[in-house]
Order: sequence, then C-alpha cells, then structure tokens
Amino acid sequence: MKRFALAAACAAGGVLLVSGLAACSSSGPTNKDDSAFVYLLDRKGEWQENKLEGLPTLPQADAKLLPFDVSNNSPLKFAVDPASLTVGTDGVVRYTIVITSPSGARNVNYEGIRCDTYEWRLYASLDADHNGWDQTVANNWSRIENGTLNAYRSRLYQDYFCANKMPVAKAPAIIENLRYGRTQSTLVR
Repeated sequence: MKRFALAAACAAGGVLLVSGLAACSSSGPTNKDDSAFVYLLDRKGEWQENKLEGLPTLPQADAKLLPFDVSNNSPLKFAVDPASLTVGTDGVVRYTIVITSPSGARNVNYEGIRCDTYEWRLYASLDADHNGWDQTVANNWSRIENGTLNAYRSRLYQDYFCANKMPVAKAPAIIENLRYGRTQSTLVR
C-alpha cells in the first residue's frame, strides 16, 4: 500500500514538473530591454503650460512681503509677495520675488517654478521707470542652480514650494509656511 501511494505521488509530481517546464519554455526568451523601465510618476507626458492670464500688481513699498533666508553669506534680502503667489493646475508655482540690496535698491521679478522638472522661468521684471512690468525680459524654462550664492530659487523649490516633483500644497498653505518659516525639513514628522 505504501509503495502504491509513493508511486502515485511520484507520477503526479512528474506530471506537474513536465507541465511546469512546458509552460516555462512556451514563452521563450525575449529581446525586451528591461532597462527602459520608467516609473509611472517619472513618465514624461505632453505637458502644457497654463496660459498666463495677466500679471499681478506690483508690490508697493509698504507691502507685507514674506522674507526667507537664502544664505548667511549673501548681503541681499529675499522676499515673496503673498498677493502674487499662485499654484497652477500645470504644477507651476508663480510668484513675485523682491530682492533688496543693503543700499535699498530693489529688483522685482515675476517668476514660475516648475516642480516636476526642477526648472524656473522669468515672466516679467520691473521696468526701468519702476512703475510697471517689462515682459521683454521673459525667458524659457531653465534648470534651477543650486550652488550659487544667491540661489533663492532652489531654496524656494526645496523648502517651500515643491516636494516629490509636485507643489506641496495650494497657495494659502505655502503662504502660511513662508510667513512662519516652516520649511519642508521642519514639517517632516
């Protein structure tokens, strides 16, 4: 009886082994390049930038700007105008930056940071008369520079605007984080 059970088990195992090998060999080797694998969130789609619906009003001298630190080595002061900050459906955070020198000279730009590609773009700058926007200075998307002394764009990207290649939140939450100096590293739990 034991011999019969052992023979039946061996026969069943042999049938499973042969059918398993047949199933494996039926697909055969492929020439598919597995190195071309791309994660879903890393796939490049047909990105379309939202049309700029107009420029924000220029920040006045008495505007309540939101200052942020860039470098201890820079004498310049950097601040964002909260009234201009928007988060578009295209994943671009647009804002007005005010850069002030120790002598009081101001440079005012309207820019955008694209979170999914670590790029920035200038839409307009303060004109020569200091009473309006100059859109002739607009540029195309450029990679954000990390190592420069006044790398305010990388600071905004990493600390306030973007995480995981997406905007961290809607505009009101980003404004609150800037107002209270809550950077992404301090928000990690």
